[in-house]
Amino acid sequence: LRRRLPVLRWLPRYSLAWLQLDLMAGLTVGLTVVPQALAYAEVAGLPLQYGLYSSFMGCFVYCFLGTAKDVTLGPTAIMSLLVSSYAFHEPVYAILLTFLSGCIQLAMGLLHLGFLLDFISCPVIKGFTSAASITIGFNQVKNILGLQGIPRQFFLQVYETLRRIGETRVGDAVLGLACLAVLAGLRAMKNRLPRAACMEPLAARLSYLIVWTSATARNALVVLFAGLVAYSFQVMGSQPLTLTGSIPQGLPAFRLPRFSMAAPNGTIPFRSMVEDMGVGLAVVPLMGLLETVAIAKAFASQNDYRIDPNQELLALGFANVLGSFVSSYPITGSFGRTAVNAQSGVCTPAGGLVTGALVLLSLAYLTSLFYYIPKAALAAVIISAVVPMFDAGIFRMLWRVKRLDLVPLCVTFLLCFWEIQYGIVAGVLVSGILLLYSIARPPIKVSEGDVLLVQLGSSLHFPAMECLRDAVCSGALAASPPRSVVLDCCHISSIDYTVVVGLAELQQELRKHGLSLAFCSLQDPVLKVLLSADLEGFQHFPSREEAERCGGAEPGGGGTAPFTSTSETSLLPA
Repeated sequence: LRRRLPVLRWLPRYSLAWLQLDLMAGLTVGLTVVPQALAYAEVAGLPLQYGLYSSFMGCFVYCFLGTAKDVTLGPTAIMSLLVSSYAFHEPVYAILLTFLSGCIQLAMGLLHLGFLLDFISCPVIKGFTSAASITIGFNQVKNILGLQGIPRQFFLQVYETLRRIGETRVGDAVLGLACLAVLAGLRAMKNRLPRAACMEPLAARLSYLIVWTSATARNALVVLFAGLVAYSFQVMGSQPLTLTGSIPQGLPAFRLPRFSMAAPNGTIPFRSMVEDMGVGLAVVPLMGLLETVAIAKAFASQNDYRIDPNQELLALGFANVLGSFVSSYPITGSFGRTAVNAQSGVCTPAGGLVTGALVLLSLAYLTSLFYYIPKAALAAVIISAVVPMFDAGIFRMLWRVKRLDLVPLCVTFLLCFWEIQYGIVAGVLVSGILLLYSIARPPIKVSEGDVLLVQLGSSLHFPAMECLRDAVCSGALAASPPRSVVLDCCHISSIDYTVVVGLAELQQELRKHGLSLAFCSLQDPVLKVLLSADLEGFQHFPSREEAERCGGAEPGGGGTAPFTSTSETSLLPA
């Protein structure tokens, strides 16, 4: 029970000191998530209230089921971009996508399928996030400039924005650029702020706390300042800014997601909605899991505690399933808010309860004030959040380390500007092809002596048999005179039936030319398989040196007798 309900591990030890730190961290994250939630709903193409609807259930669920004290769940820039692509700006689609994604994540957690995330390579992730940062950031340029009617497709968006740049609203542009400058300045201030020592005077410590809180809650401060500016213009009777507009007040109803949707020409059934989402039903849950587990592992390592990756899958799955009951769109772990949580000194996941409560209070009492938030201010919040996601250094690093990895990186990066799903799927396929190629064409070292010594640089899988056969036959028969072959198996930990068949055929082919095939340095699992296969004339030696010393005999000749194993731990000559 303690494994499935991690809250039972820390709740009995909960203290007043922990409560104080969790309250501080929860409030700080709450001041960050409210403006971000409104901004990310804009990225997702949904009414702004859905950002807030998506920001509290994950906090509550993760408190009971999560294993990382720092992680916060909620809307993120990446997930909002995916929702924009697969939910077609329709809340009904977005909520159903949340429910189905949660079910898939729960199934993966229960079936221990988290290993599938390992097949999404780092170059694919970096290519996707870097392209997403550009896509999301440029998508907000229209709000900074106050332009209306700009298409959402990236290339059309760039063209239309540049074509209509003369229509820029000066008020929006000035406010948006000012907000960007303030956000950048506060971020830089926080990164360079020296920590106040306990021995310093009270005034110095209070100054540090004020500056640190201002820099950490910079999104809320900027949005508040911009809202006051917009309200002042409204009172004076002129409004040069584009405002967010009315947001429905109150909490969302707790109900099942809708499995069909009314349309002008009839009802769209559940099956058609699933078909419309298509590959999004794989991309959204996988990317959500990937973000959450990666963030949890990073902060667990940084703060010296352990997490259970499989339990993280279950926590995220439950958060999305229950979130769909309160009109949430898909959520995942947020790196930025998790960093704020950790830096605020959070001690347990209970800090999420405070964050979730603050979001609920905002929905219940503050939505009427959100009317005056300028869109340019929210756009500045988004751009400030996504700029650090672009990793220019990864291109230089891969060029130095392994240039072949630039292929999936560039494929993913470029195709994501066309369509997100094409970029991710193509990147994973290219990475898979490169992985399969390395398995099918392992490095093979051939050394000539009295015998031809062949050593594989990696394990032997059935796609590599043809490559091994070509190397052995060409080396053995091309030598003058032709030489018998010793296969050094020190790197081979397991083989399957197809490999055994291939080795038997290779042995027969060499015997036709009067040559033998022997094995050395066999690991016990491989030796057992080969002995069970009952290969004709099977020879094996305990070491490479023994094989070279005794090698060179032809099948049936007197130079070398086959070796057999009389026990699992020793090899004795027959």
